Amino acid sequence: MNICVVGGAGYIGSHAVKLLVEKGHAVTCIDNLSNGHSAAVDPRAAFFVADLANTFQIIDIFQKQKIEAVMHFAASAYVGESVTDPRKYYRNNVSNTVSMLDAMHAAHIKKLVFSSTCATYGIPDKMPMTEDLPQRPINPYGESKLMVEHILRDVAKAEGLAFAAPRYFNVAGCAPDGSIGEDHRPETHIIPVLLNVALGKKSHMDLYGTDYPTKDGTCVRDYIHVWDLVEAHVVLLEALQPGKGLFYNLGVGRGYSNREIIDSVQRVTGKQIAIKEAPRRPGDPPELYALPAKIEKELGWKARFTNLDEIVRTAWTWSSAHPRGYNG
Repeated sequence: MNICVVGGAGYIGSHAVKLLVEKGHAVTCIDNLSNGHSAAVDPRAAFFVADLANTFQIIDIFQKQKIEAVMHFAASAYVGESVTDPRKYYRNNVSNTVSMLDAMHAAHIKKLVFSSTCATYGIPDKMPMTEDLPQRPINPYGESKLMVEHILRDVAKAEGLAFAAPRYFNVAGCAPDGSIGEDHRPETHIIPVLLNVALGKKSHMDLYGTDYPTKDGTCVRDYIHVWDLVEAHVVLLEALQPGKGLFYNLGVGRGYSNREIIDSVQRVTGKQIAIKEAPRRPGDPPELYALPAKIEKELGWKARFTNLDEIVRTAWTWSSAHPRGYNG
C-alpha cells in the first residue's frame, strides 16, 4: 500500500515510517521539521518538507505519490504549553487536521489512522481506564484531540471515511535495533530526562509530587513501548471499515510510579540519578493506566514490551550512542 506518514520525522512518526518500510509498504513522509529531525526519517521513504496548513501542497504530494492511506502524527503535544498558548494547539492540532482532510478528500483518500490521547478523558472516574469513560479534557491539548475525534466521526458519516483514533498512554523506548530514538526539544518525558542525567547532560531530575495517594507517593502512569504502538497502528490500518471509526486505548495495562522509573533507569544505566523533590504540578492525576482488553479481544493486538527495564534499555541503547541526539 502507498502510505503517507504525516509528522514522520517526529519521535513516533519516524518509528512508524521505519516499521512500514520494513513491512514492504511504499512510504511517503511529510513533516515541517518544526519539532522533527530529518535524520530520523528512514532513507527508503520519500520525504517532503511541507506544512499541513498548505492544503494545495499536500494535495499535490498525495496525488503525485498516489497515496492510499494516511497515518497522522503531526501535532503540538506539550500539555503545559497548551494552557499558555491555546491558539497554537487549536491551529496545529485542529485547523491543520481539517486542512489535511480537505487534501485527502481532493485526492480521494479514504483511510486514516489518527493519533489521539488518553488526555481526552481528563481526570477519569475509575481505574483502569476503558474506552467508554466520559471524555472531559482538562487542558487545550486534550480538548484539541477530542475535537478532531468529533470531526472524524462527522466526516466518516458524511463521506465514508474509514478511520481509527487510538488513544495513547505514555509512549517510551526506542527502536529495538537502536537505529532511531527519542529527541525532543525541550525534553519533558521522564525516561529521556533521566537518561540525560545519567549522561551528564543534566545535573538532576525534578520529581514533581511525592505525596500522592499511590504506593510510593509519586504519580503512576502506563508506559507503552513506541514499537508496540506503531505495530498497533498497522493492525488498525488493516481493520479500517468505510464510514466507521475505531477507538482503542493503547497501553500495557499496568502503571509504573515515577520512583519505579527512576529505579529502573539506575539499574539499566548503572548510574546514580540525582533527584530534587518538588511540589505537585497542577492537574496531574495520581494514576492513569489503561485496560487494553478491547483491542486484544477485537483485533488480537497486545503489547510485547511489558517489562519496564526492557523498555528503558532500548532507550538507553540509543541515547548512550547518540548523547547529542540527532545533532550528534
